[in-house]
Amino acid sequence: MIAQLLLSLGVAYLIWSFVAMEVNYRRASSMDIPLIRLPVDPLNIVWILLEPPLWRLLERLPFEWGTFGRYSRRGWQFLDKARTHLKYGPAWALVTPRGIYIYVADPDAIHDIFTRRGDFLRPSKFYKLLEVYGPSISTASWTDWPRHRKVLAAPFNESIMRFVWNESLKQTREMLQSWTDSAKPGIPSVAKDTRTLSLNVLAATGFKRSYKFRSSNESGTDVKVTYRDALQTVLDNAIFLMLVPPRLLLLPLLPRSWTRVGKAAAEFKQYMIHMLDEEMSLLNRGETGTGSLMTSFVRALDTHQKEEATLDSSRGQSSKGLTVDEIFGNIFVINFAGHDTTANTLAFSMLLLAANPEVQDWVAEEVREVIKNADSEKWNYSELFSDLKRCRAVLLETLRLYPPILVLPKWTNEHPQTLQIGKNTVVIPPHTGVMPSLRTVQMHPKYWQDPLRWKPSRWISLSTAPGSSGSGLELATQLRQEAIFTPAQSTYFPWSDGPQNCPGAKFAQVEFVAVLSCLLRDHRIGIIQEPNESLEKARKRALATTEDCEVELLLRMRNADKVRLTCKRVRAENTLNGP
Repeated sequence: MIAQLLLSLGVAYLIWSFVAMEVNYRRASSMDIPLIRLPVDPLNIVWILLEPPLWRLLERLPFEWGTFGRYSRRGWQFLDKARTHLKYGPAWALVTPRGIYIYVADPDAIHDIFTRRGDFLRPSKFYKLLEVYGPSISTASWTDWPRHRKVLAAPFNESIMRFVWNESLKQTREMLQSWTDSAKPGIPSVAKDTRTLSLNVLAATGFKRSYKFRSSNESGTDVKVTYRDALQTVLDNAIFLMLVPPRLLLLPLLPRSWTRVGKAAAEFKQYMIHMLDEEMSLLNRGETGTGSLMTSFVRALDTHQKEEATLDSSRGQSSKGLTVDEIFGNIFVINFAGHDTTANTLAFSMLLLAANPEVQDWVAEEVREVIKNADSEKWNYSELFSDLKRCRAVLLETLRLYPPILVLPKWTNEHPQTLQIGKNTVVIPPHTGVMPSLRTVQMHPKYWQDPLRWKPSRWISLSTAPGSSGSGLELATQLRQEAIFTPAQSTYFPWSDGPQNCPGAKFAQVEFVAVLSCLLRDHRIGIIQEPNESLEKARKRALATTEDCEVELLLRMRNADKVRLTCKRVRAENTLNGP
């Protein structure tokens, strides 16, 4: 009886799904763009949970799964690159039982989408999971977003950048020492070590307290790193905390591993409260504060409280500053977004550099010319950062091929919206998903030469002085004339586009450039070859590892440690002159 009931419900659900899909297909047909049916919706929570293990089973069956196999997988955009758009054109749509999802790879149309914030809405409800500690810029409505952005822009000032620069150099020195002093050959885990480095920089920036770098092969703890340890546990279990409220993890009779995460989440909040109280005390005494991220948040809280005190009940909610919950929510989002994005980008870059030693020499050539002093403790952010263009080129190229976020979904409001896509004007129905195909545009042969190749030098343009040839210039002169290439509008989205771009873009660049310049000035990383493996096969194995990726919330390598790397100190005369 129960089996029959379940079978009947299953059949009814399938019938409903196909009927709903056909209804949506008819709605979508009015747009006159290519349409692809997909019987499961990528936002269906049951499918999100079942998809990874289900596909591991389905892949063993001797069947071709067609469009279902291509578009029903999480992160399918990474494997697709630009194939679907090259086949169907700059706009096409997936039609599912739940809705319509239009994918757009036209730069002008994408710029229009990002600019028209009131017509193409950021689906804040999809980001509510990020409210582990409170509302944030990621979950704010489009009308409330500017209030959060104004506050978050303040902490990312030049004073913070100098601190990030110095802390990144310190962490890299300690990481290099652990890599080169290890008794065992090779780096135990580049992915874990870049996560540690990124975490330490974030923790130090947030708390203005530096932490010792510990490689993945080092044991032991430091009693002074309780804030950092709490933050690490929270970030390592961020998705779990998004699904299960932290307070529930402190209930009795739960598994010990769950309780550990719940305690770390509670401890991290206590540290945030402590930091907030300290900054408030300094503000009340008329002092400037510690200069950490919390300093700017406390000023925003003070602004919010002062405005609320002057408002009467008829005027509604304060439109300035942030509440305490919003401060905590934004601190969590800054750490979550800043940690995994930087750590994963560093991990990708390490493998790509190891597979391309000529690029390491090309970058080192610039670093040695720009930075004459070998003592990185004396490297000055204001004097050096802007001149290390080749280091930034490595970051920009890595983000072009391996962006942490593959799409930035938008949703039309309650009215139909017209969108000019090439020569065609498309009328998009209300409440329709509009997905700018970020990675597609960044890998489209129409906008990028040799788009599938990792080539950092594409980001350097040489403005040769009249009467001189570029290749014959002295190195110092050539480096002065090199400039970062600016791609065409809306063909590159490392930190989103339009008014709602990422406020932490400069933070990420400063950290990455500091790490790479400190690493490559006197060291090189290489691939540890397997028995009877040629160098070329080892290189291909490393590149294959960078293409074997998965998407949870962000893009990352499935198993970066399949390729072991080594780090060795080199002499200046061992370097080459170009990639």
